[in-house]
Amino acid sequence: MADVKICGLSQPAHVTAAVQAGARYLGLVFFPKSPRAVTPAQAAALTADVPVGVARVGLFVDPDDAMIEATLAEAPLDIIQLHGHETPERVAALRALTGLPVMKAVGIASADDLPQLTNYGLVADMLLVDAKPAPDAALPGGNGLSFDWRLLQGRRWLRPWMLAGGLTPANVAEAVRLTRAPVVDVSSGVESAPGVKDAALIRDFVAAASA
Repeated sequence: MADVKICGLSQPAHVTAAVQAGARYLGLVFFPKSPRAVTPAQAAALTADVPVGVARVGLFVDPDDAMIEATLAEAPLDIIQLHGHETPERVAALRALTGLPVMKAVGIASADDLPQLTNYGLVADMLLVDAKPAPDAALPGGNGLSFDWRLLQGRRWLRPWMLAGGLTPANVAEAVRLTRAPVVDVSSGVESAPGVKDAALIRDFVAAASA
């Protein structure tokens, strides 16, 4: 049984679907190249009525201080998610700048990538264990790719963590069984087209993850 983060939300109906299904985290993408990107004003409107206990997570890719500050001035966020090439030092700096918990995404393709989870666990508040994108990928996540979940079996990290990468309603239960992930994160796996969430798939995903 795992909690759920629905990432890349951009329509009010899908925010409602995620909340009603029982998702505990709502992901808002502030990366212009993404088909799921929203503006700070849109994010504020989307999450204006989010109930207490549901966290608003802002996804950024190598943001500068000005972008973070401008976004937070309009859109109240509970967690900053960094999904680029941010160094541990940058993670620490953004925690100090914002006063918010910071989650760092770490791409995994093989066992050689696992030490990064320890490195970032020293400075981040949370970790997102994701599939490592291809070197020429246009997006750092949301590509529908998975990795060998067995790499995570029996391991423990310094911080709370989420599992992402190629998760769908059909495979999320198995992913939780293998990894014991406390939280699972999905974006493209609950879409009918890139950037277009499907309310039925959201409900199915949360139900499968929570089973």
